Amino acid sequence: MTSLPIAQTLHRKGHWSDPTELCELDYAERFLRRKRLTTAKGRPFLVDLSQTTSLDHGDALELDDGTLVEIVAASEALFRVTGPDMARLAWHVGNRHTPCQIAADHLLIQADPVIGHMLEHLGATVAPVTLPFTPEGGAYGHGRTHSHEHVATAHAH
Repeated sequence: MTSLPIAQTLHRKGHWSDPTELCELDYAERFLRRKRLTTAKGRPFLVDLSQTTSLDHGDALELDDGTLVEIVAASEALFRVTGPDMARLAWHVGNRHTPCQIAADHLLIQADPVIGHMLEHLGATVAPVTLPFTPEGGAYGHGRTHSHEHVATAHAH
């Protein structure tokens, strides 16, 4: 039986150098704790992190043999949202807790037809695109907005 190399160490973007391998994952696949992945060169490995983590484009996983595997955001089906009142459109996207990549002149969101329809009714132009998706992280730290910790005396929802 062949054992797979194991990645238990995550290096955030900008805190590592010289990757040996690449691993392309879409937005959903970059949210993990324990999972078998394969590098772009076809090398399988096991991710075994201490907690569920949102991996960002440019992060690196360190395998137990010292190999660094860079995480690359894969292209996926998205909507490019534009319109005359971008602040209002962004507010509606955020109000629905929809992951969103924000640029000066457009928003990128996952291709959700319900959200797309709502935005069109608000005056947006919604165009399907296929691009890497790197939405804004949560206000409470790295990754997904729902992954922040709650302290009973700090705040309540």
